[in-house]
Amino acid sequence: MSSDSPQAAQEPDASGDAGPPPSLLALFTAFAKMSLAGFGGVLVFARHAIVDQHRWMTAEEFNETFALCHFLPGPNIVNLSMVFGSRLRGIAGGVAAFAGLLGPPTLIMTALAMLYAHFGELEPLRRGLAGVSCAAVGLLIAVVVRMMMPLLKSRDAIALVLMLGVLAAIGVMRWPLQTVLLVAIPLSIAVTFALRRKVAA
Repeated sequence: MSSDSPQAAQEPDASGDAGPPPSLLALFTAFAKMSLAGFGGVLVFARHAIVDQHRWMTAEEFNETFALCHFLPGPNIVNLSMVFGSRLRGIAGGVAAFAGLLGPPTLIMTALAMLYAHFGELEPLRRGLAGVSCAAVGLLIAVVVRMMMPLLKSRDAIALVLMLGVLAAIGVMRWPLQTVLLVAIPLSIAVTFALRRKVAA
């Protein structure tokens, strides 16, 4: 297969850089598809589209970008659309990704909200929503496992210890999220800088 084929253009090169950035229409369409497919959450479909399907980011780059979006105000996936779109196509790219992510679902949810206002008390509908919630949890667990794979493959023991520490503090000890982050973020940054300086030396 020649190097200028469409498939080759989408493959990251040896340095990890992706091919040409997508057009504004491609960004809008991709995020619109993510949002329309995102039953139970868009993160699963966003990672699949960005990393596996279009190869606009590596798995490590996606994890780093999503980690940044966790510490910005607002919903994580909305932050991701703006940061990702802006990274590839500037402010216009951020707006295109943002519009694709929120535009179609907003129209659909407005119509469904009107229907739910009239039929929301029906027992079959309540049971159906309970089943959907179970599927949503399964999707979330699946994407968390996939996002952990780069850490496991790199065998970065420090990163794994920090991750497990945050999980234990929030999920087991039930400590306040803000308190855990105020400790975990500076600690993880300090450890990363120290390790990189040691390697450079």
